[in-house]
Amino acid sequence: MAEQTAPPQSVAGPPGGTAITAEAKPDAAVVRDALGVGIAVGLSGFAFGVTSAGSGLSLLQTCALSLLVFTGASQFALVGALAAGGNPYTAAAGAFFLGVRNSFYGLRLSQLLALPRALRPLAAQWVIDETTAVTLPQPTRRAARIGFTVTGLTLYVLWNLTTLVGALGAEALGDTAAWGLDAAGPAVFLALLAPMLRSTTERVTAALAVVLALGLLPVLPAGVPVLLAALAAPAVLFLMGRGKDGLTGRGRDGLLGRDKDGTPDEPARAAGQVREAEKAAAKTGAPRTTTQEDGR
Repeated sequence: MAEQTAPPQSVAGPPGGTAITAEAKPDAAVVRDALGVGIAVGLSGFAFGVTSAGSGLSLLQTCALSLLVFTGASQFALVGALAAGGNPYTAAAGAFFLGVRNSFYGLRLSQLLALPRALRPLAAQWVIDETTAVTLPQPTRRAARIGFTVTGLTLYVLWNLTTLVGALGAEALGDTAAWGLDAAGPAVFLALLAPMLRSTTERVTAALAVVLALGLLPVLPAGVPVLLAALAAPAVLFLMGRGKDGLTGRGRDGLLGRDKDGTPDEPARAAGQVREAEKAAAKTGAPRTTTQEDGR
């Protein structure tokens, strides 16, 4: 049977801009990618079931977490903190703040998928790392909807089935800590996250978050290091802002740039003046300032 394809669709561009026409992607290719992610991650629900049962949660509690919470990283964080003897409220807070990221995913996906209002509450349950990772790169709305639906359905069904199997089989495995299955969830999450860290800023932020979490782990209660690791993002953004100000000499020296030895840096000063002139021209509608360097 011939492979079904969708016609080219228009993807909404930036506000005030024109729509961008994207080439269609074969439906079969989207389904293949979505199934690959859904199956691979869904099978790790077995590790969660074993870890949760080994942490002292009952079969009902374990299955309820997967059915209702359904966000792997938060689930592993919760049972991991409980297994380490952490306070239940601290463990729940850590899991909650990890799950908050899904709200930001939802803001982007709601615009991309544009689902009917009646379906949005149901779709919200599937707004997680994996569905977002599959949906965002799709070139058309049709492909995005297919990727989101197939990934979400496959992952939800498999994750809950394997959670049940893992919880039932925890007793047969004996000491669950000896198997190291609690590392399966974070390992899968890192495997999905790594390809998305394309810029230097993203890599530095991720590295700083890891350093904070591991460095604070021995001295703070379980669950707290994960919360404090979130400070990596504003810290990196702050340092980047300071670095940009230092490059142009703004903040302390106005438009005057300076070299490392403190002497005036004329190219940086000139560049700062050009940028300020362009901003002023944009506000007044005057012609843009040009330089020989940009050739415009």
